[in-house]
Amino acid sequence: MPGSRSTPPRGGAPTLGPRAALEALLAGSAGDLLRRAQWLDAVDQLLRPHLPQGLAAHARLANVRKDKLVYVVDAPVWHAKLRLAAPALIDVARSVGLEVNDLGVRTTAGPLRPMSPGAGGRAPISAAARTGLATALDLLRPNPAEKPAEGRLPGRKGRGTQAVPETGHGAS
Repeated sequence: MPGSRSTPPRGGAPTLGPRAALEALLAGSAGDLLRRAQWLDAVDQLLRPHLPQGLAAHARLANVRKDKLVYVVDAPVWHAKLRLAAPALIDVARSVGLEVNDLGVRTTAGPLRPMSPGAGGRAPISAAARTGLATALDLLRPNPAEKPAEGRLPGRKGRGTQAVPETGHGAS
């Protein structure tokens, strides 16, 4: 049926939506850079499972330059761990078709991946810390049933008396 909506329009009508936007980006002058970034991300995903435990969250493949894998890590300790894992990682890279012989590591000052808005901030307080904080606050609060005696500091129960120092103001 030539006039039905189920058949796509014929001719050179442009397609709309995310796919068209991606095709426009890849066809433009930035297309080569975007394809390279996608390829590096795909290679990073292939090599990531072969990184030592705990290191994968702190390392990212930044480039493949000539015969060298270049990684970026977020702290010097991960730099050292990645250097120790270099021979095994180079073997894995060769097994997926990369012709590499060396591994370079750079350390960055900031995080490798941006933190999500809910991920940052404060860590939840533990039960022990909550109890300790409540106890400390109780020690600081004055007891309303007890009048502070002369020579005692308010809010200190059972701690003995402490002399209140004379300030010497107004006395001659």
